[in-house]
Amino acid sequence: MKKYINDTITEMRHNVAWPTYTELQKSSVLVLVGTLIFALVVGAMDYVYDAGLSLFYNQF
Repeated sequence: MKKYINDTITEMRHNVAWPTYTELQKSSVLVLVGTLIFALVVGAMDYVYDAGLSLFYNQF
């Protein structure tokens, strides 16, 4: 177990390519914008579906 932990620490320090702060900010903004767009599309689909079903059910 000790060897595994030491190997993991070595791997994290020397072999992992950590992003810079600027890259991290750009990626975070991209994820936020993508999430907002996805939420708006799903919300619009939900609204249209709800309105369509309401119109359908009000016919009876």
